[in-house]
Amino acid sequence: MQLKIAIASGKGGTGKTTVSVNLYHFIHKYWTDKVQLMDCDVEEPNDLIFFQGAKENSRKDVNQLVPKIDNSKCTYCRDCVEYCEFNAIVVIPPVKFAEVNASLCHSCGACLHACKHDAMPEFDHKIGEISEYNLGKGLGLTQGELEIGSSMQTMLIADVKKEYKSSAEIILMDAPPGTSCPVVTTAADADFVLLVTEPTPFGMHDLKLTIELMQEIKKPFAVIINKDGIGNNEMEEYLDAEDIEIIGRIPFSKEYAADYAIGNILNNIGEIEEGFYKELVLKLKEKLN
Repeated sequence: MQLKIAIASGKGGTGKTTVSVNLYHFIHKYWTDKVQLMDCDVEEPNDLIFFQGAKENSRKDVNQLVPKIDNSKCTYCRDCVEYCEFNAIVVIPPVKFAEVNASLCHSCGACLHACKHDAMPEFDHKIGEISEYNLGKGLGLTQGELEIGSSMQTMLIADVKKEYKSSAEIILMDAPPGTSCPVVTTAADADFVLLVTEPTPFGMHDLKLTIELMQEIKKPFAVIINKDGIGNNEMEEYLDAEDIEIIGRIPFSKEYAADYAIGNILNNIGEIEEGFYKELVLKLKEKLN
C-alpha cells in the first residue's frame, strides 16, 4: 500500500523543509527504504541543499500549450477576449493588434473554442523543470523548479506529482507555504498532512487558516510545533480546545539553527533530534498502518 504524506505550513520559516528532509532520512532508517521525497515548493525548492553528494539522474522541461494569434487569419472580432477568464488576450481592432500574454494564460482552451477563424494555433511554452536525484538512500528526490516570472505553480506541481514511483511505499510531499492553490494541489491526494507551525502570533494566525483549509478539503492532519519553548501556551490551549492532535514538539535550539544555515542538519544529528524523529516515524507508522 502506497501512503502519501504532505508536509505543510501556513507561513514560511516554520520548519516545513526541516521536517520533510528529516522525515525522509528517518523513515528510511526506522520504517522502509522505499521512501520518495517530492519538493513541491516549486518557486523555491531547497530540499536538495541538505543532501550532500546527491547526484542528478534526470532533468526535463515542463511545457504548457499557449495559443499564438495568427494575424493573417485574425479578424480582430475580440470573441477570444470575451471568453478569456484570465485577461491573457489583448485585441485592439483599430490598429490590428492581437496578442496572448503567455504568463497569464492557463491553457484552458476557451479562446480556441471562441475563435471561429482557426487563428489561434498552440505552441509549447516552458513553465519549469522537473529533476530527479539519487540521494544515496531511499528512492530519491523529485524536484520541480518554476521558471522565473511564471505563475503556473499548480500546473507544475501537478506534473511533479505524476513522477510518483510505483515501488514507493511512502511518498513525502514538501508543500509550498501558505494556504493558496499550490498547497491544495499538493495535498489533494495526501493520505495524511503534517502541519508544521511555531508558537508565535504569526504562527498561530496562519496555523488557524491552514487548519480551516484542511477541514475544508477533508484531509486528516496533525500538528508539529517547531521552536517549542519560544512562545506562550496560547497555541496549545487552542489546539486542545479544538481537539487537534499535537503529534510532536521540536525544541528551539540555536545550535540546530546554525547547522540548518549551512545545510548540515543531516550530518549533525543530536540525541534530541534523533529521539524526536524516531518517535514521530513510529507514531506515523502506527497511525497510518
